[in-house]
Amino acid sequence: MSLITNTIEPTSINDVARLIQEVGDDITVIVESEPGCGKTSILKMLAEANGDEWRKDGDVYPNDTHEYAYIDCCTVGDGDMGTMIPVMESRTMDFFVSKLLKLTSGKPIIIMLDEFLKVNKLLKPMFTKLILERVAGDRPLSKGSKVFATSNNSSDGVNDTIEAHVGNRVLRIQMAKPDHIVFNLWATKNKLSALIRSWVTFKPNALHSYKTCTPAQLLTNEFIFNPSKPAVTFVSPRSLEKADRVLSKRTVLGETLTKAALAGVVGPAAAESLMMFARLDKDLVPVPVILKDPETTPVPTSVGPLLMTLFKAVDELTNQDELTRFLKWVGRIESSEYREVFYAMICSSARTARMARQNAQMNEWFTKEENYKIVN
Repeated sequence: MSLITNTIEPTSINDVARLIQEVGDDITVIVESEPGCGKTSILKMLAEANGDEWRKDGDVYPNDTHEYAYIDCCTVGDGDMGTMIPVMESRTMDFFVSKLLKLTSGKPIIIMLDEFLKVNKLLKPMFTKLILERVAGDRPLSKGSKVFATSNNSSDGVNDTIEAHVGNRVLRIQMAKPDHIVFNLWATKNKLSALIRSWVTFKPNALHSYKTCTPAQLLTNEFIFNPSKPAVTFVSPRSLEKADRVLSKRTVLGETLTKAALAGVVGPAAAESLMMFARLDKDLVPVPVILKDPETTPVPTSVGPLLMTLFKAVDELTNQDELTRFLKWVGRIESSEYREVFYAMICSSARTARMARQNAQMNEWFTKEENYKIVN
């Protein structure tokens, strides 16, 4: 007799966004994950999928097809969502909706309720009506509007709870924590430094999930969020973005202050490791130097400078001739693992994917089944 398991694999952020796009006008999707995994960026991804220009709260583009509202449920207080106003002529009360919900244009609206499961108890009835009925106070949302919410995992120990009668009427889904490959694709698109991307490749365990670590791994991994420990600074996609900003100012801040600032966003262990890694960037090989003489330009023997050089190339190569020349240098790298890092990133980056897939040498690598799966 076989047993049915209750294990469901967490869903990637891209698939979560696709799910909301397809069912979000009828069903409220509540996205749950570890802290700092990128849930907030889903609203931007939906705007991109709609072909709209909106990218952040406060943006206004008249030609956008939708309105976008980001609501931080932790900071919303009584009256922030709307209030009852007396109408003297009819001797009745009318509900005036807050501008936060952006209902004035008549366009379909996509509303993100961030940290929804931490909402003030006094406001829960209004939020419940919004997620279940698509009504704000007494005003229905425009046709085609979507509402979705985000939350931390209940196992994270940060007071995220939901009543059973509400939970049974929504769609709750676990979002996977991005691994180093997914993070680097996002980081390349968003112009994070080669230093951060190469460090993450060198230290992939910095983005491991506590939910998939063994007890032994949890004891030794000082980088990640661990609900059994009180630390509030840890490595996540969100904190790595902040760390990148700090590292970009390290020559001005100096080593001591840079290290202290890094510890304040990614924790002491990651700060120490990042500082050691940053000292190696003086040994990276400039891409223009490689392009001039790819067959004799030295290949770094240290992993840090090698990875940083490869990620710099993903950012800097602009045409087929440059890519072909750089590939001659890549072919001299002894480690097949690091060659694969470059091949996968150059094929996956939105800026270089077309160029890479039209390159004869890269196409030969890309069309192999196992490599095709890596970048698709």
